Amino acid sequence: MAVDPAVTRAPRWPREVLGALAAIAIAIAVTAAVAAGPRAVLLFRDGDSLVTTLVARSVAVGQPQDWAMSTVLFLPESALVVLLSLLGLGVAGTLAAAAIVTLLALYGALRLAAGAAGAERAPIAGALLALSGFGLLAITEWSPSRDALEPASLLLTTTYYSATVIASVVAVGLVRRALDRPGRRGPAWVLAAVGAASVLTNPLFAAWAVVPVAAVLAVVAWRGGTSRRRTAVWLIVALVGGSVAGLVLRLPLAGMIANTGAGYADPSRWLESAGYYAFLLGERASTPVGALGLTLGFALWVWCVSASVLLVRRGDVGAALVAACGWVMPVLVVVGAVVLGTHAARYLQPIGFAPVLGLVVLPALLPHRTARPLGLPVLAGATALALLLASALGIPRIASAANAPDADLDCVVEWTDAASRTGAGQFWTIRPAKAHLDDPRHLVQVDHELRGYAWLVNRDDFRVGEVSFLVIDDQSVPFALPGGASLDDAELIDCGRYTIADFGERTLTLGPQRS
Repeated sequence: MAVDPAVTRAPRWPREVLGALAAIAIAIAVTAAVAAGPRAVLLFRDGDSLVTTLVARSVAVGQPQDWAMSTVLFLPESALVVLLSLLGLGVAGTLAAAAIVTLLALYGALRLAAGAAGAERAPIAGALLALSGFGLLAITEWSPSRDALEPASLLLTTTYYSATVIASVVAVGLVRRALDRPGRRGPAWVLAAVGAASVLTNPLFAAWAVVPVAAVLAVVAWRGGTSRRRTAVWLIVALVGGSVAGLVLRLPLAGMIANTGAGYADPSRWLESAGYYAFLLGERASTPVGALGLTLGFALWVWCVSASVLLVRRGDVGAALVAACGWVMPVLVVVGAVVLGTHAARYLQPIGFAPVLGLVVLPALLPHRTARPLGLPVLAGATALALLLASALGIPRIASAANAPDADLDCVVEWTDAASRTGAGQFWTIRPAKAHLDDPRHLVQVDHELRGYAWLVNRDDFRVGEVSFLVIDDQSVPFALPGGASLDDAELIDCGRYTIADFGERTLTLGPQRS
């Protein structure tokens, strides 16, 4: 292949900058499409999705931090939202900005997996192609339900394990870099650090990345030469060792973990689990856009299998590992989820992000070009146009979705702020209002017996001890109030889908916490 010496000597950073700008354009376009559709409920108003917002609001009002989290601690996601909240974009605006930043971080991880620049590779193009493929999967997801088998769009939320998705792709990229240059120890040490940090915040990293990547590395160690065998073994040790370190680091944070996750798995229900996921699959396939998304995802998975075979025959071990992870990750995760008897589509997110790894290596498998690559002025112009169009068309759609009027929610927020008293409500009912209050401590999360419900909430809220009004909606379980109190004793304020039961001067005592 004829390569222009001037091209090979040209600095890479201008193209890297243009690649990042193109990724921003893609991220804006994908976020706009998701925000303008039914999945906006998960992005802006879902009770689960607002946990990072509640962390940011709690920090902003100077509240003592005593959080009750799930098995997942949401440490990177919460840090991102806290930082973005300083921009003054409001609750929904901050969440939209977080979605764009998260997609940009995914591009960075995909760029790492694309490998170093070389005459026979187009790593920036591969990373952008993969990000675009992921975006296409995300915009084919149209259910407002958090339980739908629509994993790609979950990345845009800050609650459904976005940091773990990105860390899994980063792990693949680090392994690829180490295999491309056997003998280097740097990537392995970074891999160990990524494993420790990821397991610290979310043990699912072990299932999504550690097991599948280690399995592929084991094949490399078995079939590779002496140098690659040593590198593969060292990488397995680094990945597993870092993950074990992450589990140890969780011990001092045990007070934050309200649920260890042991109850999520029940292997005796594996057949029921298989039926559940099959039902979700059929439900997704029942709509044209859902069927399109499934077809695209399956085509990408098949391509990963084919690409891994082609790359092995070429002797490109690093790229072959990337492609192999694209099909091995979904298989092992789905099988593991069924064997463990789980019932949560969010655990299957590798079926959304892993197959796009096949697009990362696609440019390297295309016929070698003899023509001169596009010059920087042309690439800069195309990138600027793409970014301009994405911003002009996408940002107004995002802003419109983020600022969509909700008179019922506004009614609760304005009444509570004006009352300057503390009220209570159940998980799914009060979290959107709580996130928008001037002081989130004025709404306490309780169960139907008025016990503090310590789940994805700051337990410092419960120290108030008593409340004087309740917020109720159709999702609320009928209250069984202590001390003979009844909703008949309260003045009922109509806020559309919400009702505020105001007890005035009378207070209701909170019961002991439950999780």
